[in-house]
Amino acid sequence: MRLPLLAMTIAGLLFAAPPARADAALDALNDAIAAFSTARAQLPGELAGVDVAAYGDALTLGRFTSAVWGGEVLLDLYRSDGGGACGRYAAFVDLPPRDGVIRLALCPQFSAEGTPALRRLTILHEMVHVVAGADECQAMAFAARIEVLSTGAHTPVDSYWQANGCARSGFSLP
Repeated sequence: MRLPLLAMTIAGLLFAAPPARADAALDALNDAIAAFSTARAQLPGELAGVDVAAYGDALTLGRFTSAVWGGEVLLDLYRSDGGGACGRYAAFVDLPPRDGVIRLALCPQFSAEGTPALRRLTILHEMVHVVAGADECQAMAFAARIEVLSTGAHTPVDSYWQANGCARSGFSLP
């Protein structure tokens, strides 16, 4: 029996990382899936330019059909050794997809810093990049909307919103 790509990747994260760090990654993914599942019934087919069905498939199945990337895309969720963009981010997505695969890296600081809510927000945010592209404001607006629909509030991101010039972007926080 073949496991879905995301299940295999999570299993790889569990075996490749120290237990506390693996638990944080798995907990964040489960929290993001739960938040999206709670919010799903209240979402339109598209929100903030994100195909909600494709987002749900990427988050829960690790694969999705993409109008943005032109076909089926697989998600490779992996733990980074700290190289590349990990100097600036807790997680990042390598775009565009290569050979039908998008890589989402969880950096060492993903598990070392912040709260469970911030890790959940990070997964929700990065999954927007996986599905819809590199726009930081779009990703944060969508992720914040999921949080509001699932928990009644969103994680404060005012400094992030200002640093990325999101007030001029056409996207807004809930």
